Amino acid sequence: MATDLTVTSTLVIPGVELAERFSRSSGPGGQSVNTTDSRVELSFDVARSCAFTSERQRERALDRLGGRLVDGVLTIAASEQRSQLQNRQAARERLVALLREAIAPPPPPRRATKPSRGARERRLAGKHRRSDIKSGRGRVRHDD
Repeated sequence: MATDLTVTSTLVIPGVELAERFSRSSGPGGQSVNTTDSRVELSFDVARSCAFTSERQRERALDRLGGRLVDGVLTIAASEQRSQLQNRQAARERLVALLREAIAPPPPPRRATKPSRGARERRLAGKHRRSDIKSGRGRVRHDD
């Protein structure tokens, strides 16, 4: 399946840059468990890919996916389904989701705000109420 993989409108990974390996899946599978190579490992070389439209996209992907990369290559394994075709599709969907999240621009920084005057007054009034409650718990003094 050497079809191109559309991540975003600006990022399309050519099928020749994706490498698939197949192996036997572990777990239940009945009689066919030892005969079908349904596990799929999908590899994409993030560091050397020419699919990125800007160097910023590549740097962002390398930075955010750094813990998952081995020599700049991102590998995704899928073995949940008993069908090789379904596992191939699942691996491709996971790769798209990971790359989409990795190249997304960072959110705008938060603007600091101050509490309103009323909020400050309510907070201080609550503190005074609590203080009065606690001061009433002291020893009882009898002035005799």
